[in-house]
Amino acid sequence: MISKEEVKKIANLARIEISDSQIEKYQAELSAILDFVGQLSKANTKGIEPIRQITGLESIFKKDEDRGLLDQENGNSLVNQAPEHKDGFVVVPEVLKGK
Repeated sequence: MISKEEVKKIANLARIEISDSQIEKYQAELSAILDFVGQLSKANTKGIEPIRQITGLESIFKKDEDRGLLDQENGNSLVNQAPEHKDGFVVVPEVLKGK
Protein backbone atom coordinates (compact mmCIF):
# COMPACT_ATOMS: atom_id res chain seq x y z
CA MET A 1 0.00 0.00 0.00
CA ILE A 2 1.29 3.45 -0.82
CA SER A 3 2.05 5.71 2.11
CA LYS A 4 0.07 8.72 3.28
CA GLU A 5 3.04 10.91 2.35
CA GLU A 6 2.89 9.60 -1.24
CA VAL A 7 -0.83 10.39 -1.42
CA LYS A 8 -0.15 13.91 -0.12
CA LYS A 9 2.61 14.35 -2.71
CA ILE A 10 0.30 13.18 -5.53
CA ALA A 11 -2.42 15.55 -4.32
CA ASN A 12 0.10 18.40 -4.22
CA LEU A 13 1.27 17.61 -7.76
CA ALA A 14 -2.37 17.54 -8.91
CA ARG A 15 -2.95 20.85 -7.10
CA ILE A 16 -5.86 19.50 -5.05
CA GLU A 17 -6.53 19.83 -1.35
CA ILE A 18 -7.54 16.68 0.52
CA SER A 19 -8.52 16.08 4.12
CA ASP A 20 -7.05 13.41 6.40
CA SER A 21 -10.09 11.17 5.87
CA GLN A 22 -9.71 11.50 2.10
CA ILE A 23 -6.02 10.60 2.36
CA GLU A 24 -6.90 7.18 3.78
CA LYS A 25 -9.58 6.66 1.10
CA TYR A 26 -7.21 7.58 -1.74
CA GLN A 27 -4.42 5.55 -0.18
CA ALA A 28 -6.55 2.42 -0.58
CA GLU A 29 -7.88 3.37 -4.04
CA LEU A 30 -4.49 4.30 -5.50
CA SER A 31 -2.95 1.12 -4.09
CA ALA A 32 -5.70 -0.96 -5.73
CA ILE A 33 -5.06 0.75 -9.07
CA LEU A 34 -1.32 0.15 -8.83
CA ASP A 35 -1.91 -3.50 -7.89
CA PHE A 36 -4.13 -3.93 -10.97
CA VAL A 37 -1.50 -2.34 -13.23
CA GLY A 38 1.02 -4.73 -11.70
CA GLN A 39 -1.21 -7.67 -12.68
CA LEU A 40 -1.52 -6.32 -16.24
CA SER A 41 2.26 -6.07 -16.56
CA LYS A 42 2.50 -9.83 -15.89
CA ALA A 43 0.30 -10.72 -18.89
CA ASN A 44 2.07 -12.68 -21.62
CA THR A 45 1.95 -10.50 -24.74
CA LYS A 46 4.63 -12.26 -26.79
CA GLY A 47 3.59 -12.56 -30.42
CA ILE A 48 0.72 -10.09 -30.05
CA GLU A 49 0.81 -7.16 -32.44
CA PRO A 50 0.27 -3.75 -30.80
CA ILE A 51 -3.15 -2.26 -31.61
CA ARG A 52 -3.67 1.47 -32.14
CA GLN A 53 -7.35 1.20 -32.94
CA ILE A 54 -9.80 -1.57 -33.85
CA THR A 55 -12.30 0.05 -36.22
CA GLY A 56 -10.20 -0.02 -39.38
CA LEU A 57 -10.82 3.66 -39.98
CA GLU A 58 -8.08 5.72 -41.52
CA SER A 59 -7.24 9.35 -40.89
CA ILE A 60 -9.59 11.76 -42.66
CA PHE A 61 -7.32 14.71 -42.02
CA LYS A 62 -4.93 16.17 -44.54
CA LYS A 63 -1.26 15.39 -44.20
CA ASP A 64 0.88 17.99 -42.47
CA GLU A 65 2.81 20.10 -44.92
CA ASP A 66 5.27 22.91 -44.52
CA ARG A 67 3.74 26.09 -45.90
CA GLY A 68 6.66 28.26 -44.82
CA LEU A 69 4.65 30.00 -42.09
CA LEU A 70 7.20 29.23 -39.40
CA ASP A 71 10.24 30.09 -41.49
CA GLN A 72 12.36 32.44 -39.37
CA GLU A 73 13.91 33.98 -42.45
CA ASN A 74 10.51 34.81 -43.95
CA GLY A 75 9.44 38.30 -42.90
CA ASN A 76 5.83 37.11 -42.98
CA SER A 77 6.28 34.26 -40.50
CA LEU A 78 3.72 33.74 -37.75
CA VAL A 79 6.30 34.67 -35.12
CA ASN A 80 6.99 37.98 -36.84
CA GLN A 81 3.25 38.71 -37.00
CA ALA A 82 2.86 38.39 -33.22
CA PRO A 83 2.35 41.67 -31.35
CA GLU A 84 5.64 41.16 -29.53
CA HIS A 85 8.50 38.81 -30.47
CA LYS A 86 12.16 38.42 -29.67
CA ASP A 87 14.90 36.13 -31.05
CA GLY A 88 12.39 34.07 -33.05
CA PHE A 89 9.99 33.52 -30.15
CA VAL A 90 6.60 35.04 -29.33
CA VAL A 91 6.75 37.10 -26.11
CA VAL A 92 3.74 36.46 -23.83
CA PRO A 93 2.90 37.57 -20.30
CA GLU A 94 4.10 35.31 -17.47
CA VAL A 95 1.31 32.96 -16.39
CA LEU A 96 2.95 30.68 -13.84
CA LYS A 97 4.97 32.07 -10.99
CA GLY A 98 7.94 30.08 -9.69
CA LYS A 99 8.10 29.12 -6.02
